[in-house]
Amino acid sequence: MSWREYVRDVEPYVAGEQPKIVDLIKLNTNENPYGPSPLVRNVLEQYNEERLKYYPNSDGEELCKSIAQYYGIDQQQVFLGNGSDEVLALSFLTFFNGKKPILFPEITYSFYPVYCELYKIPFTTIPMQDDFLLSKEAFFKENNGIIFPNPNAPTGLLVDLQFIEEVVCYNKESLVIIDEAYIDFGGVSALPLLEKYENILIIQTFSKSRSLAGARLGFAMGSKEVIAKLYDVKNSFNSYPIDSISQTIGKVCMEDQNYFKECTNKIISSREYTCQELKKLGFIVPDSYANFVFVKHPDYSGKELYDYLRENKILVRHWNKEKISDYLRITIGTQTDMETMLECLKRKLL
Repeated sequence: MSWREYVRDVEPYVAGEQPKIVDLIKLNTNENPYGPSPLVRNVLEQYNEERLKYYPNSDGEELCKSIAQYYGIDQQQVFLGNGSDEVLALSFLTFFNGKKPILFPEITYSFYPVYCELYKIPFTTIPMQDDFLLSKEAFFKENNGIIFPNPNAPTGLLVDLQFIEEVVCYNKESLVIIDEAYIDFGGVSALPLLEKYENILIIQTFSKSRSLAGARLGFAMGSKEVIAKLYDVKNSFNSYPIDSISQTIGKVCMEDQNYFKECTNKIISSREYTCQELKKLGFIVPDSYANFVFVKHPDYSGKELYDYLRENKILVRHWNKEKISDYLRITIGTQTDMETMLECLKRKLL
């Protein structure tokens, strides 16, 4: 009997391309076009490399303290992970262990079904309307847990706090995870619901609004009991996931709120400008509350426009999947990036 018969066979998540093309305008992975807080440079210049011979603080207590202070919650309500993807993976492993399926939208972050396959978790996808909107009543069924991004990815659409509360309230026997990777670009966090419900977990990231995709920092907020259970699993898996440098730069980024607001406001402004200009070019442009837009043109396939932009050194995201194959997800870059991208499209469409 071969060892190959015992290998776990899964279809992995496919991350956005990280190309090595000179002078490329990279609008495909929702990275922040503006660098992290200038305070990060000071941290790196003053960092004592001798600290690297020691293990970091296993729970990132100082960073957790900064997050808790910013959001007005107890430090024991904060969990740190090596990027929000790890936080999500540990959350699936911790909370979704029943025989009933978990629920998430049919068009959503494509890591969710990967985790389900990896951990052998049954799941049911919630159908969307033609405009990609969700019905809260669709979550009113038996389940072992619920997860959805807000704003959703890749659509950028948002549900309001009442929608979330009704889903959480109806499913009091299940944990409801709200993936808020893009919440800082136009939505209202579900954080106030933590005071009323114990069956909710909110996951956020430093990768998008705080420009630290390369540092791999994510966090979750929930009741003390929920967070304690997450730490139990984390410490059974990897006791030291966040290195000491990332913990330190994450702390200063969390505390530099002026720079954070400046950058998010610039992205929101460029997003609204981009939406209006794309509409002028005939694109169908759903509302976006994230740092990207999800668009299609009635006269061109998504693949054709993707290839055209790539030929002109502009990289966006395209999926050859049912219902969204004609759409492009375009990350909001600098204002100059967006103007260049729009001018490129004008040469083809006008």
